[in-house]
Amino acid sequence: MASRPIKKILVVGGGTAGWMTAAYMARWLENTDIQVTLVESEQIGTIGVGEATVPGIHQFIKDLDINEPEFITATNATFKLGIEFADWAGQGKHFFHPFAGYGVPIEARPFHKTWWSARQQGYPEGLEKFCLCTQLARSGKFAQPSFDPESRLAWYNYAYHFDASLFAKFLRGYAEKRKVTRIEGKVNHVQLDATSGFIQSISMESGLVIESDLFVDCTGIPALLISKTMGVGYEDWTKWLLCDSALAVQTKSVVEPDPFTRSSARTAGWQWHIPLQHRVGNGYVYSSQFISPEQAHRELLGNLRGELTTEPKLIRFITGMRRDFWYKNCVAIGLSSGFLEPLESTSISLIQTGIAKMAGFLVDFEINEKHVAEANRLNRLEYERIRDFIILHYKLNGRSNPFWQHVRGMEIPESLEEKMAMFSASGDVKLQENESFKEDSWISMFYGFGVEPRGLEPLADAEKTFIIMNKMQAAIQKGGDYANSHVEFLKTISD
Repeated sequence: MASRPIKKILVVGGGTAGWMTAAYMARWLENTDIQVTLVESEQIGTIGVGEATVPGIHQFIKDLDINEPEFITATNATFKLGIEFADWAGQGKHFFHPFAGYGVPIEARPFHKTWWSARQQGYPEGLEKFCLCTQLARSGKFAQPSFDPESRLAWYNYAYHFDASLFAKFLRGYAEKRKVTRIEGKVNHVQLDATSGFIQSISMESGLVIESDLFVDCTGIPALLISKTMGVGYEDWTKWLLCDSALAVQTKSVVEPDPFTRSSARTAGWQWHIPLQHRVGNGYVYSSQFISPEQAHRELLGNLRGELTTEPKLIRFITGMRRDFWYKNCVAIGLSSGFLEPLESTSISLIQTGIAKMAGFLVDFEINEKHVAEANRLNRLEYERIRDFIILHYKLNGRSNPFWQHVRGMEIPESLEEKMAMFSASGDVKLQENESFKEDSWISMFYGFGVEPRGLEPLADAEKTFIIMNKMQAAIQKGGDYANSHVEFLKTISD
């Protein structure tokens, strides 16, 4: 296939995926004559529940040169330091996955290994005490991190919770100011070129025909362009990720918003709690094999605080990925490219990285077969690595319900088996190409679920090591004491 130049880009579908794509393209292409158009219909709703993010969102905000306080105010955002997992390791057991690591190396040994050896020799404190990010979250506090080389204990990252519909609205305004054209209406036909198989144009119900060189499918789960029109298949991962349904509902805030997301294990899945400035996003992700929608509905409502502001919305899905997210002149972004349950808040991250791959591999603003193939290869790796990380949560669970027993006993991908075996044997994490979650995240999971690494050497001088660790803990405690509450920090932004 010869390279094909790009002069027009058409984004089909709005919502978070569509307007993130349009806004990024507007910024990236602002000094070119390439036209960006987005078509969407106000009659077609969006899922709009992907309201928690991971720290990579900072790069997107930076790339668009968006002012953080302006963004936070416009989207009713709060800060997110990580995720609390309640009852996953067993009833009454809680642990935290922070956007940070633990301690600093002692005598060139990774801190988590030193800590584990110290525990075996009587050291009383848990690993979470050596993470400022976790301690801030537990105390309901927030402060901008410092990356001073002399203060490594203060290194941590953060993300956001925000209103997805307000985020899309904010990005729409950003994109339209930068000459993105929006067309309202429904698509009723997609025309393929009879020779090349490329998309040639779309026809609107109004009769308008829109031609383009590159089409971006942001139509969500229906995947109107890449699936229904171009026939690109979907890889089903429900043998590993059994949850296939979600009930989403919003409630009024009754307490100050925590600077973290909460995931609480339930009978046949888990419940999310995402606090925004003005409300709380809640939902129950569950397996319909193990609980009925009516039972899930009752369980969700029975575990909510605050008055409902919306009715519970049922969402059906199949976990997995599109076999190719980029096919000929069509790129699938968002749910049209795949779905991984929002356990680690990766939905918006996958939109962001999908856009970045599309832009990065449009070398010289041309579609090139080799570049498309490499973009698809990297996209697959990214999905598979995130998939494995999510499966780990289920595989290591400590619950007794039938659903949880089933997922604990299931076969898992070989790539995950290798990671689990290596950590159990040596405390090491085997990172592979294109990992979204780095070593510290895997360490949080393994220790949070109580995995005990073997083969770690005992401390040569336990007394001296204990003194150093106590000093670290005291420094972290002091840093936490100086921080404002999360709510106070938010007020400084709005003032």
